[in-house]
Amino acid sequence: MRTLPSHARTIALAVGLLALASPARAQSPGFSTMAPLPWPPVATFSILGYDPATGEVGGAVQSRVFSVGNGVLWAEAGVGAAATQAIVDVSYGPQAIALLRQGVKPADVVKRVRQADPDPRPVDWTKEGRQFAVIDAQGNVAAYTGPKATEWAGDKQGKFCTAQGNILANAEVVNSMVSAFESTTGHLSLRLMAALEAGQMAGGDKRGMQSAAMLIVKKDGGVWLHNDVVLRLQVDDSPEPIKELRRLVDKAATMRKPR
Repeated sequence: MRTLPSHARTIALAVGLLALASPARAQSPGFSTMAPLPWPPVATFSILGYDPATGEVGGAVQSRVFSVGNGVLWAEAGVGAAATQAIVDVSYGPQAIALLRQGVKPADVVKRVRQADPDPRPVDWTKEGRQFAVIDAQGNVAAYTGPKATEWAGDKQGKFCTAQGNILANAEVVNSMVSAFESTTGHLSLRLMAALEAGQMAGGDKRGMQSAAMLIVKKDGGVWLHNDVVLRLQVDDSPEPIKELRRLVDKAATMRKPR
């Protein structure tokens, strides 16, 4: 076997090490000179509603994201509900419930939570893109859509309800949701469900559908003892999440006892 001179072996070894190290260096985030890309926007539309006949309050949501029910909807019996979406800061939900519990009105809740937001990631997750809605246990509502929420984005208030969404087909989505909620009769779950369906019929989420959820609360309104959850439904991953949520809502209706 032919042996390379010592200086040639040294050069060959150095070249080999560089060849091995270069791909790792190129892939290592520590060596990147580019700023991280923004998180992909999450398209969502939701409705918050209140039923003065029963005292139930809650909301429903649909989104092109996996398991939307894990972050958007927040509610407490006798207190109210909130929806936090678009450029989401999930802490808006618990903050809203805490302020409502203190008797703060929804409009002031929205204002105070937004003002207290330190905007920790203004470059790629700015507070100016957040969307936030609140309803109290008397049906008073307020909402905010940031100027940097991905279009179309907006909100619409109605009697005992507020609808909001981002990356939607057009403004008719939220308008249709409010109209459907106000014109539908029956249990709050049926009215919230009708609103979601109307929003989708009006064009819905421009990116499509993936998950949906519904949350309704009332003091001691659920099954079993000391249960305030009237209904908590989640469709985490489905090509037709609204249709599946409708199936669950209708199933729940057959099991509900008159009060």
